[in-house]
Amino acid sequence: MEERDEEQAPVEIPYRELSADALRGVIEHFVLREGTDYGVQEASFERKIADVMRQLERREAKIVFDPVTESVTLMPR
Repeated sequence: MEERDEEQAPVEIPYRELSADALRGVIEHFVLREGTDYGVQEASFERKIADVMRQLERREAKIVFDPVTESVTLMPR
């Protein structure tokens, strides 16, 4: 049973292993579905994408694939 649980565990996907288009798509999907509070000034869509990319580059966030739900998300480290 442990082996089956390990097969179902979420898997980190290194962002550098994705093509530029795939990475952009993952980030866009995340930005569009996540509510983010930027304070008094609202951030542009492009700024939000750049912010997420910076977090990935700084290893503050990671991309995770969940084989159970067959979905991809970004998570803080």
